[in-house]
Amino acid sequence: MHFSVRPADLDESLLPGESPDLHVQRLAQEKARAGAAAGEWVLAADTVVVIDGEILGKPGDADEARAMLERLARRRHTVLSGVALIDGNTGRSAHGMARTEVRIGAMTTAEIAWYVATGEPMDKAGAYAIQGLGALFVEEVEGNYTNVVGLPIPLTRSLFRDLGLDLRELCQPGGD
Repeated sequence: MHFSVRPADLDESLLPGESPDLHVQRLAQEKARAGAAAGEWVLAADTVVVIDGEILGKPGDADEARAMLERLARRRHTVLSGVALIDGNTGRSAHGMARTEVRIGAMTTAEIAWYVATGEPMDKAGAYAIQGLGALFVEEVEGNYTNVVGLPIPLTRSLFRDLGLDLRELCQPGGD
């Protein structure tokens, strides 16, 4: 099986009155449709961090990253991922959303400055990567870890199954 990555060039702005749940699902579906091509399977996802009902996207600069981390420290927040799958042979599609609660521990001003200086927060929703150095500050995860990374594997497996494909077939040793 051959895989390729094709970023979708979409306006990812929140629509008026759109909840974070609907936002990630809409964007995942729009990304999948934008990448859809005959004969290909297209998998698309969108992940956001939500605290106090507000979406924290990717920080625009170091000051914004620092402010996000200060806001997340010592608190729980929600990570939402919308995932959409399209079978380019049939046009059939499936989509869903995963939700995970994360608690970040206390972070000193020096720790936040150090983490921001690593550059890791700059292209991550909520300004942290649980699969990287950001793991140093994560104290609790309630729900699926892979959702926080950005692609909830159990949901993805379920969507493929809904469209009649068993992911185990793609994961055979010795495959392309």
